[in-house]
Amino acid sequence: MPPRPAVPVTRRTAVALALVSAAGLLAFVWPLLVRPGAALSGGVDAPLVLGLVVAAALAVLFVGLGDGDLDVKAVAVLGLLSAVGAVLRPLAAGTAGVETVFFLLVLAGRVFGPGFGFVLGSTTLFASALLTGGVGPWLPFQMLGASWIGLGAGLLPSRARGRAELALLAGYAVAAALAYGALMNLSFWPFQLGFGTALSFVAGDPVGENLHRFVLYSVATSLGWDVGRALTTAAGVVLLGRPVLATLRRAATRAFFAPQDVPASNRP
Repeated sequence: MPPRPAVPVTRRTAVALALVSAAGLLAFVWPLLVRPGAALSGGVDAPLVLGLVVAAALAVLFVGLGDGDLDVKAVAVLGLLSAVGAVLRPLAAGTAGVETVFFLLVLAGRVFGPGFGFVLGSTTLFASALLTGGVGPWLPFQMLGASWIGLGAGLLPSRARGRAELALLAGYAVAAALAYGALMNLSFWPFQLGFGTALSFVAGDPVGENLHRFVLYSVATSLGWDVGRALTTAAGVVLLGRPVLATLRRAATRAFFAPQDVPASNRP
């Protein structure tokens, strides 16, 4: 009998995960959908409001994931990898786009499954923010973006091994890192430039026009950092993927993750 996922995703938690992801995606892409005069279109408190919504949704999901499905060994591995990621992230601090943490999310999500990858993304970014003083309305967006990276890694085809697996993970790392950068840009783009420039968000404009401005804004302000993040994440996967994957798989096999013994009367 093979080891089960470190964070089993039941039907109920899968539904919760889908709802939280949908709510989070709306929190990211609302600038492309909002109408003129809407409360979010010009409010300086909008990032805080949206951040609180995303944080609350994540909290509800984590309660569901931990409701009898996390055993002590899974929590220990989650805590250890979160601590390692929190220490790795400030080493480069995103300088010139160099990121030292996302490759770990990709590899851990690959080994321990999508549920574990999702939780690890949030806990790692949260721990890193506490370590570096980076707590702010942007943090829930960073947590959710990192969680999606870990989730996606856990959903990749499972049969690939060896060089094929590393190529698959490296390609995914590039795509995920670029998508993460685009989402982070989208979360603060409407509030950074104000109004009246060629790169500014205009509430109520057609989606295509706002999307065009957003692409120009991203190219002008962060493309170099996003490409740097993608390349360094892929390089981490290629250079360290084989030994790290082997270590994580040995840990998963020895832990043989299983849920806690919960009395039948307490189960839903």
